[in-house]
Amino acid sequence: MARMTTAERRGYQQICGENGAMMVIACDQRGGMRTLLASEPDAQARIGNDVLGHTKADITRYLARHASCVLVDPICAVPQLVDDGVIARETALLIGLDASGWDTSPEGYRLSKLVDGIGARQVRAFGATGGKIMVYLRSDTPAANTHNMDILKKVIDDFAREDLLLVTEFLTYRLEGESAEAYQAKIPELIQGGLKICLDLGANVLKLPYPGTAESCAAVTRLCGDVPWAVLSAGVDHETFLAQVDTAMANGASGVIAGRSLWKDCISLDRAVTRKLLETVAVPRLREIQAIIARHRSPAAKVA
Repeated sequence: MARMTTAERRGYQQICGENGAMMVIACDQRGGMRTLLASEPDAQARIGNDVLGHTKADITRYLARHASCVLVDPICAVPQLVDDGVIARETALLIGLDASGWDTSPEGYRLSKLVDGIGARQVRAFGATGGKIMVYLRSDTPAANTHNMDILKKVIDDFAREDLLLVTEFLTYRLEGESAEAYQAKIPELIQGGLKICLDLGANVLKLPYPGTAESCAAVTRLCGDVPWAVLSAGVDHETFLAQVDTAMANGASGVIAGRSLWKDCISLDRAVTRKLLETVAVPRLREIQAIIARHRSPAAKVA
């Protein structure tokens, strides 16, 4: 199991708050953000990267200044968020390396993609604290993972050579012909199996889907050992996510990396509307998440 170097640990400390817990605002989505800004495919296609960049700037300005870190993409968000002074001095910065969407193999497996030309050295050049990589995994179907494990290994090794913090994320998905009920029943197993794959490849900070139950959260913590993990929101409604955060934190999670559950119904092509909703709806949601984290982490808690 990989342990953080001194430099990686320093980066990890910076993405955590004073209580030693991660509270990262995620707005690295591109395709998903377009679907929230417009309902029709033609209208979505007309939304340029500049519009997404403005939206991410507003999310950063109104939400991330209240958190320990913001996660953005290298297509729409940087370097301008840094160069324009949008990101507060005390807010850490993670850069997502995964490209929007996925390819599909002849067997129906999801094939993850990387943003062209972005690696650890480029992330460092943006002035970022570290990077984030997401791949799709089906731990019960080894043939589905070969391509994505190769990507994951390549990125983990790249960041290790640069001695730069990397947050590793994986998502699961339904296979062709698999019923929703059968897939749902497998989620704890799939998350624990995907976690083992990531740990075996050298991941040392993890961003994970909610493991499904308190028992599964505890099992994830046992498997992780000293490796910290944060629960992601996956776009569930806010009240559902609050319950998930409470359960995850009570069973060993080291924090939260939250995106759509905070801001999905707060963004608009009208920036005045976006700013008002971020301030009046999203910030109070963030405060509720932080209150749950605070119940499980004292201000003097040591960063893992």
